[in-house]
Amino acid sequence: MVKENIFKLMNENPVFHLATMDGDQPRVRGMLLFRADEEGIIFHTASTKDVFKQIMENPKAELCFQGQGSQIRVSGILEQVNDEKLKNEIFNHPSRKFLQAWKENGIDVLLQIFCLKNGTAVEWTMATNFEEKKPISL
Repeated sequence: MVKENIFKLMNENPVFHLATMDGDQPRVRGMLLFRADEEGIIFHTASTKDVFKQIMENPKAELCFQGQGSQIRVSGILEQVNDEKLKNEIFNHPSRKFLQAWKENGIDVLLQIFCLKNGTAVEWTMATNFEEKKPISL
């Protein structure tokens, strides 16, 4: 699979699983993608969440997307993004109406944005189950 198709799969299947470390204990949870493209894989969380604290302590992570009979795992380093334009884009996006209450109640400072750039993706399918993995640079 080429990276353009990987980005397409991610954007069409925005629910993914994020693996982080909590000390020496791995933690995995479902997350909601905002956007994936050449600029990076962007998602957000709240500064009050355990996942936020885990990322800040250890930004190495793995994201796992599924769709169209494929599983895409992306490894890399998460970077915190402080961009007011992007923050407003997220708050105003039709898929993020659930965040409007934060903005209306003045707690929009809780929104924390992360981006994974230059990650390495690996595709898995049942057909390629026993084949050697072929890393794809994003």
